[in-house]
Amino acid sequence: MGVTPPGLRPAWAEVDLGAIRHNASEVGRVTAAQRVCAVVKADGYGHGAVPVAKAAIEGGATWLAVALVEEAAALRGAGIDGPMLVLSEPPPDAMGVAAGLDLRVTVYTARGIEAAAAAGDLLVHLKVDTGMHRVGAQPAEVSALAERIARAPGLQLEAVWTHLAVADEPDRPQETARQLERFDEAVAALRKAGLDWSFEHVSNSAGALMVGATYGMVRAGIALYGYHPNPDAPSSADLRPAMSLKAHVSHVKRLDAGEAMSYGLRYRLASPATIATVPLGYADGVPRRLGAVGGEFLVAGEPRPIAGTVTMDQTLVDCGDLDVSAGDEVVLIGRQGAAQVTADDWARRLDTISYEILCGIGPRVPRVHAG
Repeated sequence: MGVTPPGLRPAWAEVDLGAIRHNASEVGRVTAAQRVCAVVKADGYGHGAVPVAKAAIEGGATWLAVALVEEAAALRGAGIDGPMLVLSEPPPDAMGVAAGLDLRVTVYTARGIEAAAAAGDLLVHLKVDTGMHRVGAQPAEVSALAERIARAPGLQLEAVWTHLAVADEPDRPQETARQLERFDEAVAALRKAGLDWSFEHVSNSAGALMVGATYGMVRAGIALYGYHPNPDAPSSADLRPAMSLKAHVSHVKRLDAGEAMSYGLRYRLASPATIATVPLGYADGVPRRLGAVGGEFLVAGEPRPIAGTVTMDQTLVDCGDLDVSAGDEVVLIGRQGAAQVTADDWARRLDTISYEILCGIGPRVPRVHAG
């Protein structure tokens, strides 16, 4: 019958905290970075921010990063101390909360600096837009913004940083080199102006593992969860996927050749087969198109094809002539025997990235943390 599910519904995600600890340590080993920052935004990429943060710290991470002040508040509420960076400039109304939580906040506008100064004592990280053009100060604005920070009595400039746009694409080294050049030029201009701070950081997982641009800190996102930022590129990092997605078969039927199934009746049997119903669907993060592009689940240690359209709450699996019963374990992502399905496998079929697959596992799937 397999593992007893943690809720009434026989479906769950297992998160191996030993893998998180290992991955944090591995990023530190491979990069020899002074500081490893574990990126735990989006509920730890769907793995559970609080247990992941604690495991990452146990694995050697000395910083944490989030996208929202609310995410940081949840971590502080769980008793997690230490340096914690908010990666985008918080709205003005959130700056006071950030100060009360002893957060490091990213700034890149005069409005944001003014709000941070009004909030009280804050350590700030000035972000430079070196080419991604999402958020950050333009290089020509950086010196004036840094001087504004220096004049604000409650603010201290702790770091200057940027974000690399194509570090995960090894065939585009010139664009990454140009971003690093712009960043170094901005840093040099700040030093020439007599400004001071503690360190710089530029590297996400790709920048750290593929470019080797460690500077004073690396920000480990996808690598922390066991996936390489480019699964087709060689890497010296031994990363271990931390999440498995599992369920118990909820219903079984035997169908004759010629029968079709699920919405649209697009999957038709060429021969008699056992069809298993798995109680997870696109509302849980199993993409609706996964069956149409050849997705497979593991049943009895074998990869078996999804049978037709993934529905909101359930997915059908063509088990062929396997002996399958209700209650048997199905692995959607993870290992079963010698077979394995990864988030990278789903991503390749769906023309996306492992990040989206992991973050898409929905909140109604209970997480079981072990290790």
